[in-house]
Amino acid sequence: MTESVQIRQLVFGQLLSRAVCTAAELGLSDLLAAGPLSVSELAARAGADPRRLAQLMRALTTHQLYTARDDGAYELAPLGAALCAGAPGSALPTALLAAGEIGAAWTGMAETVRTGAPAFDRRLGVDFFTHLGRDQRLRALFDRSQTHDQELEIDRLLAEVDFSGYRRIVDVGGGDGALLARLLSEYPGAEGVLLDSPKVAATASARMRAAGLAERCTTLGGDFFAEVPGGGDLYVLRQILHDWDDERGVELLRVCRRAMPREARLMIIERVVEDGGTGQDARFAALMDLYMMTVLGGEERSGREFGDLLGKAGFTVRKVHRLPTAVAVIEAVATPSPGGVRGHAAVHGQVVPGDPRGER
Repeated sequence: MTESVQIRQLVFGQLLSRAVCTAAELGLSDLLAAGPLSVSELAARAGADPRRLAQLMRALTTHQLYTARDDGAYELAPLGAALCAGAPGSALPTALLAAGEIGAAWTGMAETVRTGAPAFDRRLGVDFFTHLGRDQRLRALFDRSQTHDQELEIDRLLAEVDFSGYRRIVDVGGGDGALLARLLSEYPGAEGVLLDSPKVAATASARMRAAGLAERCTTLGGDFFAEVPGGGDLYVLRQILHDWDDERGVELLRVCRRAMPREARLMIIERVVEDGGTGQDARFAALMDLYMMTVLGGEERSGREFGDLLGKAGFTVRKVHRLPTAVAVIEAVATPSPGGVRGHAAVHGQVVPGDPRGER
């Protein structure tokens, strides 16, 4: 393949994304989950034009979401099954998000690069989290996407990280409580505190009640840039820092540090980008970096950038664990002299992709 052909395939990659999102909107994978269907049957059930649906199915078949049978019917392939609503780690909510306001923001990437401001804000007239708070349908979709995303890493997280020594786990920006509920279920000796916006905290509270965990978990509505609950021995920030630029990230970390008892530990669960990386995980992390940039004005960070961020906030890294899709679990403690040179230098070189070093 010449470079000229290859670059055109990258240019046309937006069409493939739209095709996958269209399959999600039409519910094609769930319709095929019960068995093969002809185009006419599929079109009738999806409320689609048979001729255009045939073109869509032909494209998605070449990319192995579906399989064309000799009798002309289509059936679900393993890749397409990941778009089913009940699939483990289902990509359906993510695809539906990309089909709407989030995907629209991606098309404004050039204006983000020119101005530095997220395209989402410019196109919607309001920032992402404000919009999310106003649209309950989008909020529920976002929470489902986060929950399914977590399913891709939670078993590995529990295998790699020992939570048995923690008695009070504070989940900062814990969303609908999926992560904290799983941790409390796995570790019955622990209690939890979840902090998020009031509406989201109410959703998390309902999850805890349904899971029989209400007596062991307190859900609080509030602003984590203003105050974080004290008294925990583990503070978790899962996929939170990438929503914000460095200034806001340091601000949040300092709020956490003020709330943390002296022996408490901070745990950051985030993707780590590899400078110059070309593997599958590196490419995925790079795409998520563009997502954060256009929608939230945030960014995925390299190991050195995490080191700088934590050092400025007065933390020192103690352990790093590697999970799938470029995710790292970074455990840190408060440095005795916050913001000092020793605390800043101590974290350099420890948050490195593929470097699961333990205590130093």
